Amino acid sequence: MHDSQAAIPLAEISNTRVSSLYDLMDAAYDAPSIHAHSQKLGHVPIIDTNPRTTVRKKKIAAENKARATINMKPAEATRYHERSTVERVNGRLKDEFGGRFVRVKGDVKVMCHLMFGILALTADQLMRMIQ
Repeated sequence: MHDSQAAIPLAEISNTRVSSLYDLMDAAYDAPSIHAHSQKLGHVPIIDTNPRTTVRKKKIAAENKARATINMKPAEATRYHERSTVERVNGRLKDEFGGRFVRVKGDVKVMCHLMFGILALTADQLMRMIQ
């Protein structure tokens, strides 16, 4: 299953549990249905553009050049860069703390496995802060 297929159901679940203003996603989620659903929930979708065609790639390049010329950084771009922190944590969880290969079955066991990885990652980060 592609990540984008789970975006709308996860947005619905998240919407019942937390109040948020933004939906922050990478280019894999750049689909009109996801944008529309995010706006229907009253959120601002901040989704990286997925240039699927040559025409769209040229349009994006021209827009980026214009922004660079006038040194304008939109608020969405600033908020989108917050993703990198989360992506680094996810990458470390997968690469260094056992999140890539989960060899247990059942949602409770998988959650336990991943939470032990998060606990170890947190301890590692705290140790890095005091050094």
